[in-house]
Amino acid sequence: MTSITETTATPRPPKLLDQVRERLRVKHYSLSTEKTYCHWIKAFILWHGKRHPNDMGAPEVEAYLSHLATARDVSASTQNQALHAILFLYREVLGITLPWLDGITRAKTPKRIPVVLDRGEVAALLSRTQGTPGLVVRLLYGTGMRLMEALRLRIKDIDLAGRSIVLRAGKGDKDHVVMLPDSLVDPIRTLIAERRKWHDIDLARGRADVEMPAALDRKYPNSGREFGWQFLFATPTYNTCHRTGAIRRHHLHPKTIQREVRAAARAAGIEKPAHPHLLRHSFATHLLENGADIRTVQELLGHSDVSTTMIYTHVVNRGGRGTISPLDKLYPTLPASDSSRADKRPSHSTRSASYLCTL
Repeated sequence: MTSITETTATPRPPKLLDQVRERLRVKHYSLSTEKTYCHWIKAFILWHGKRHPNDMGAPEVEAYLSHLATARDVSASTQNQALHAILFLYREVLGITLPWLDGITRAKTPKRIPVVLDRGEVAALLSRTQGTPGLVVRLLYGTGMRLMEALRLRIKDIDLAGRSIVLRAGKGDKDHVVMLPDSLVDPIRTLIAERRKWHDIDLARGRADVEMPAALDRKYPNSGREFGWQFLFATPTYNTCHRTGAIRRHHLHPKTIQREVRAAARAAGIEKPAHPHLLRHSFATHLLENGADIRTVQELLGHSDVSTTMIYTHVVNRGGRGTISPLDKLYPTLPASDSSRADKRPSHSTRSASYLCTL
């Protein structure tokens, strides 16, 4: 009798980037951070000839980050992104603590004053938006929230009676409350009623499901089908979730709002760089111009440190901290161009001829 020896194949360990993704999801990092970290880790490995990070250390990290600053001339924020991604790889995935990286050539950190729209430009831009994307754009300016904070709003976070919105797990995984403008109450109430109809259809089709934060769907299995947890700004069609493969409605894609803002700015003839975050800058600046307290603006923006909010005071103070130019003191009513006086001045040739006659 021939004996048959059964052999069991040893499961292959997951690939390095899959390990990175898994660790990021365990620590509840956002999908955008996951994509960014994986991009920089892959670029770091490829730049070193596909060497495994276990065979590299601080010198290789320093060399790569210095290369980004010198050869590629990246910004300081981009270099910091790459640094944080690589440190996450070593500390959280490989369990290796790198010594302090002293040999890095640091990209110069610029000090930028935010670009803002004046009230006329905001009105012109908003008047050229429409539909649900237009409502999102109005909400960005009316509350100062970030784009992804607006797109991730759940219906349960809207308090129409109290005129407030709770922003959950914002930047830094913090919650904070913003006002709901009176002019947006009726449009949002109409949108919620429309979302109720969509939800009833989804229930009938077995598609009434939504992505839940922090694994709440395992703790409360039926919560994803509850109306309150649905996204306020949902897609009109079903989409496939990149992480789970589930087919369901998701929130609007940020590019939809970005395109809406750019198109409205072009139609309004606005030459300033047009992007949704510009409305957040404008919100903060206009509040300060109206006399709002800096601490109030800090809370509305969700800043941890008031020094972050203080940058908007440079815009409000007209760059020179509100100081009047000595030229305006000397000529308080001088017109921009006095053509009548300029015409009466003798020409250079006339002055030269008059001077020669006196010789």
